[in-house]
Amino acid sequence: MLRYTWKRILTGIFSLFVLVTVTFFLVRIIPGSPFQRGGVSEQVVETIEQEYGLNEPIMTQYFSYLGNVVQGDLGISYQDPATQVSDIIARAWPVTASIGITALAVSVLLGTGLGILRAVSKRRWLREVISAGGMLAAGIPSFAAAILLLLVFSVKLKWLPASGLLSPVHYILPVTALALYPAAMIARLVGNTLDGELQKDYVLFARAKGLGKGQIIFTHALKNAYLPVLNYIGPASASLLTGSFVIESIFTIPGLGREFVSSITNRDYTLILGLTIFMGTVVIVVNLFTDLLCAWLDPQTRRAYREDRA
Repeated sequence: MLRYTWKRILTGIFSLFVLVTVTFFLVRIIPGSPFQRGGVSEQVVETIEQEYGLNEPIMTQYFSYLGNVVQGDLGISYQDPATQVSDIIARAWPVTASIGITALAVSVLLGTGLGILRAVSKRRWLREVISAGGMLAAGIPSFAAAILLLLVFSVKLKWLPASGLLSPVHYILPVTALALYPAAMIARLVGNTLDGELQKDYVLFARAKGLGKGQIIFTHALKNAYLPVLNYIGPASASLLTGSFVIESIFTIPGLGREFVSSITNRDYTLILGLTIFMGTVVIVVNLFTDLLCAWLDPQTRRAYREDRA
């Protein structure tokens, strides 16, 4: 298990290095300059770029930036020189995380509950309704769901606020828009895998011993059925925690997604890189945690890794 952990950590570090490198060179090929706006003359732009070191050879800039990143310095925002990139992330991340964690909790609870209901229900119509609802939710993009929810509940019915995060009520629409797709996928995975587990011999043996249906499901079958679900929850939770650019823009939420869109529009190189590094780190850490949890719960994963080493 320790070797598997180290292998995953080293893979994550290498992935982050590749992400930083690719992003650095991509932002440099964006046409224009971060300081080329408001009728500023070319001479002034060149002077500012020289001050920030943007006139130096590209490889010199790359190694300089990489050295600063290793020391934890993400630089300053080109559009707001008085603000550190790390300060912008510290301000926007709690907002995005609060929405992402809430959406993740709703997705897991709702998806697991519907999946269990679909697997154990004897009513065919109920199983078909859950399946059809899941297919419909999975087929609607989150931005389309957000616009639809906004038009119905904010514009037409005027039940819920349309923007901001000033109170718990403001979370309802963006969280619902974010949670629909992952909840549908989790419900489908739980329903399919739990249905298969309930047909296995150990479940039939448990029934023969007189164990109750709820005890069999929650103590034995659900644990085995949840491994494929955990493999999905890892990437899904990473996506939710790093924010949905479109959702935050639609509901005017000052999170990482809106900052990222703004940084690209303004060609703010350091902010683009800083946000990419931070969000990439979150994705890698969450996926690492999920992989280790799956390996700990599933002995076959550890056994397969030992066989590969042998």
